Amino acid sequence: MMNELVHTHMTKNVITLNPDNTLAEARDIMLNKRIHHLPIVEGKKLVGMVTSWDFFKLGKSVDEYPAIKVSDVMTTRIATLDPDQHLGAVAEVLMEHLFHAVPIVNDKHELLGIVTSTDIIRYEHRKEYPANLDKFVPENMV
Repeated sequence: MMNELVHTHMTKNVITLNPDNTLAEARDIMLNKRIHHLPIVEGKKLVGMVTSWDFFKLGKSVDEYPAIKVSDVMTTRIATLDPDQHLGAVAEVLMEHLFHAVPIVNDKHELLGIVTSTDIIRYEHRKEYPANLDKFVPENMV
């Protein structure tokens, strides 16, 4: 069951950019932090999202990224949820719309956190396999 509240599992210290940042800056953050979603904010208000998919579908050379603002490619129609929704609502949005992240906002549309498909998988895995299995992961990685 995914009846736990979103705010108990969301990432709260979300890395963000503003609309004037460049795709080069977004790319560097995504590569260095190993993330696929960057919320775009003005102040605290969520105004867009840039994802690794946006880079792929853009079809531009990396050399062009410094001249392209994230506002030129960000998605502005974003499915969001509030922190008092259940994790099941996040899973439903992810599955229904084939998204991989849902920003969590308050009633002023200020970004409070984010929940990704990886977070949902991690949540379900830990419920099913609560023992610490970390010792097996490095042995099986190639």
